[in-house]
Amino acid sequence: MLEIAAGGFDFRAELHEEDAPLTVAAFRRLLPLESRIIHVRWSGEGGWIPWGDLDLGLDPENATSYPSPGELILYPGGVSETELLLAYGYVAFASKAGALAGNHFATIVEGRENLRDLGRRMLWEGAQEIRFTKS
Repeated sequence: MLEIAAGGFDFRAELHEEDAPLTVAAFRRLLPLESRIIHVRWSGEGGWIPWGDLDLGLDPENATSYPSPGELILYPGGVSETELLLAYGYVAFASKAGALAGNHFATIVEGRENLRDLGRRMLWEGAQEIRFTKS
């Protein structure tokens, strides 16, 4: 499990070790992780953490362009920069280069009722502090 604190809300997410083992392992190496999450520009109802040219050594794994609310996807770079996206509503994952597919590696299972409020905070109040830790 993964603990996530963002924008004053607490969430717990299930890691998908069977479907995305390499992505889960790469993400675990980043923990604990503190950053800021901002509202997406092109993808719809989500927040993202841009990581620029960070190379995690990943290829597509359990990739999706349409994450559901509460799903976390990690785009390992290539056409666009490396990034993490958290869907709080409807998302069609994209960048200025066009459609993207990110590795779905975790899904929020506790605190989902606060996702829309987190999304509103990112949209109307700007970047929100976010912290990921192992539980």
